[in-house]
Amino acid sequence: MAKEKVYDVAIIGGGPAGLAAAVYTARETLGTILLEKSLTGGIPAIVDQIENYPGFPEGITGMELMQKIRAQADRFGTIVSEFEDVGKILPARKRFKLITENNRYTAKAVIIATGGEPRKLGIPSEQEFIGRGVSYCATCDGPLYRDAELIVVGGGNAAVQESLYLTKFAKRVTIIHRRDKLRAQPILQERAFKNDKIRIIWDSVVSNIFGSNQVEGVEVRNVQTGEKVSLAVEGVFIFIGWVPNTGFVRGLVNLDSEGHIITDADMQTNIPGIIAVGDVRSKPFRQIANAVGDGAIGALTASRYLEELHK
Repeated sequence: MAKEKVYDVAIIGGGPAGLAAAVYTARETLGTILLEKSLTGGIPAIVDQIENYPGFPEGITGMELMQKIRAQADRFGTIVSEFEDVGKILPARKRFKLITENNRYTAKAVIIATGGEPRKLGIPSEQEFIGRGVSYCATCDGPLYRDAELIVVGGGNAAVQESLYLTKFAKRVTIIHRRDKLRAQPILQERAFKNDKIRIIWDSVVSNIFGSNQVEGVEVRNVQTGEKVSLAVEGVFIFIGWVPNTGFVRGLVNLDSEGHIITDADMQTNIPGIIAVGDVRSKPFRQIANAVGDGAIGALTASRYLEELHK
């Protein structure tokens, strides 16, 4: 019988936090495998322009940045296995079994870096029109909507930044925000207010999306007055937050009320040897820079844990 392969560290998730962790663990010559359910890079890989990541004064595309971090992880010997969706982690005698649909992996320490996925509006017509006018990625789908009337739902950094990007193609972009002021960074707000192609409808939500085969319009409801208006649009882009990908560890590690993993300052969860980094963990800010920082701290915590384990 072939001897079971045991990795020092298994990293779940190939976004900026997971890749940064891999750079550190692999560089310390820890046997590292990174499991990613799709392609490495995560959400940043589809961002058109990143201007606030240190070291790139002129900005950099998300794809290029993620490729650079992946290249570092590869250089130090990280084993990357894409299209491996971990469905369960089983603690077993100071080791952990990671179960995917087709494989089982064993590691002495686990770093969870699974991030999140777009939060949905929760209206029935949203699901109906996904891929037919409803989108959660401006970079992916924006070029399909040249000279079109578009709706962006949300008021945070992502909503405003993607609205600005969409003005490259659209005739007009209307931001629908449920509050009376944006939550985005001041510099993004200033750019939006100065852009002639952007208008904002305040104190409102999208209550319905309609059309035949494609999106043809939306119903917008004012949350203060209840008044409803219909707008003719061809695309609806939704940026109202993220839901953490933690279903596979529910009941294993401690989660906060929103489902994020609770850690200490060293990224350690309540289970020794299971570490969480990046947007999947409970924290006030979610930026690429602090995701990378989380990954570095988590990797060093894993290294320290393994040292203690070997003693």
